[in-house]
Order: sequence, then C-alpha cells, then structure tokens
Amino acid sequence: MTIPDQFRAGYIAIIGKPNVGKSTLMNGLLDFKLSIISPRPQTTRRRVMGIMNRPSYQIIFLDTPGLIDPKYRLQKVLGTFIESSILDADILLYLVDCKINNAENLIIIEEEIQILSEINLQKKPVILIINKIDLFPIDNLLPLLNSYADLYPFQKLIPVSALKKDGLKELEMEMKQALPLHPPFYDPDVLTEQPERFFVAEFIREQIFFNFHEEIPYSTEVQIEEFRERDKGKDLIHAVIYVERESQKGIIIGKKGSSLKNIGMKARKVIEKFLDREVYLELRVKVSKNWRKSENQIKRFGY
Repeated sequence: MTIPDQFRAGYIAIIGKPNVGKSTLMNGLLDFKLSIISPRPQTTRRRVMGIMNRPSYQIIFLDTPGLIDPKYRLQKVLGTFIESSILDADILLYLVDCKINNAENLIIIEEEIQILSEINLQKKPVILIINKIDLFPIDNLLPLLNSYADLYPFQKLIPVSALKKDGLKELEMEMKQALPLHPPFYDPDVLTEQPERFFVAEFIREQIFFNFHEEIPYSTEVQIEEFRERDKGKDLIHAVIYVERESQKGIIIGKKGSSLKNIGMKARKVIEKFLDREVYLELRVKVSKNWRKSENQIKRFGY
C-alpha cells in the first residue's frame, strides 16, 4: 500500500460524563458496533479502541468510561483508564448533553468546564461535542455554543445527534484536519486491536444491562472461559457471569433458568452478527463476593 505524503494519523479520546452518548458516537463514526450501549449510565468499563481508516488518514478512537467521583475500588480503576486515554490522545472529544441555555443550566456548564480543566492538565486540543441536539429547538443552539465558548478555548464546537448520525461528517472532517502528519499506526483492514473474546464478553454484559435494573448490572462481570473455533459445527463459547451475592445469582438465573436463557439467546444473536458466524453460547453464573471492592478480584478480572 502506498501511503500519501500528507497522510495523517492519531489517537482521539472520547470523554464525558456517563450516558452522554460516547459509545453511540464512536459506533456511529465507525458505522459499526464496537462499544456496548444501554439506556443506563456507566455501561462502558474498559477502554475500547476503534479504528477509522480512510485513504488519507487514520483515526484511532479511545472510548472511555464516564467521568464520575469514584465511590469504590473498581470505579477508581476505571478512572485510571480515562487518565491513560487522555495521556495517549492527540486530541480530545469532550461530549456533553444538549440543554436549554438558561441560568440554571449555566451552573451545569460551568461544572462541565471545571471537570475538563482538571482532567486535561496537558492542555491537549479539545473539540466540544454537544450531543442529542435532536431533542431541543434549533434556535437554542447558538446561545448554548456561545456559553461554552466563553468558558474554554475549544478548538471547535460541533453540535451532533450521535444516535441519528447528524453532524458526524462535519465532525470527521474537523478531526482529520486536527490530526498530526504521521503514517498509519495500523493496517487499513484493522478495526480494533482487542480480541474477539473481549467483545463477546461485552455483548453478554450489554444484555444484562438491558434486562435487569437497580444495582444488578453494575454488580456483574463476564469472563470467557473457553472460545473455540471448530472446523465443523458452531464455534463454542463458555462464559461465566459473576455477581456479588447469592441473591443476585438467583435473579440472573431466573425461574427455571428463564432469565439466563433469555440473556444467552439475545447475546448470541449480537455475537453472531459481530463475528459473522454461528456460535454455541453456554452461560453459567457464579458468586465472587463483593468483587468490585476487592483489589485482588478486580485484577483477576483483568482491570
């Protein structure tokens, strides 16, 4: 492959509070589902890498967990993922929700800018993304953009609807211009560096977020114990869903195994679409008591 002289490549970290649409944005830009999503905040736990390949540029996106004040050990570890992503990035995309531009929301805007200032100590270039613009009147946008621009020297401010993919082309062109001149870091046919089993575990965890409420989704972790490709028949996947308490185990399994069967059925469909081949998925549930507060157990799960 001949690389153009003016080829651009770099890392872009997607940061923001929980549930502002970071994973939806990356999936929309790549036109492929890599990051799991749900209506609940803090769905993303690990740093997810997605690679956009174009003839004259390559963007390596780093989707990160939501910015929060950590309350237990796991959340502190997730904070380090955000910090490392910011350090690795050439450019930051800072996502915020669209909102009515009024005095009450100005306090929220000031808080968002304060958070950005505190985490971007290296003063990396920042593109502000105002997401979910489809939920608000268009004449609200300009005053809102001005409110943000008055408080921080953003490289660009771009309103989008990540869900509807409105504004993503403009964003892509702006990111391209901001990238440094550099040869590609990855081959042009690579979409991510994470292995298939990483995404299989994530898709199972996504179904737990969709099917359960309260604390249960946050108390679960999914580990792939076996992932075997077979020459004949379906690929074999054995996964374990870990919970923190025996009562949660019973809820995940459900009456006569109905809940676990439902998770497996829905996850299998997503996994097969992602892998583009049929799989046999077997799920089990185990208890790992208070694992989110245990440094040893968190490390054992690969965080």
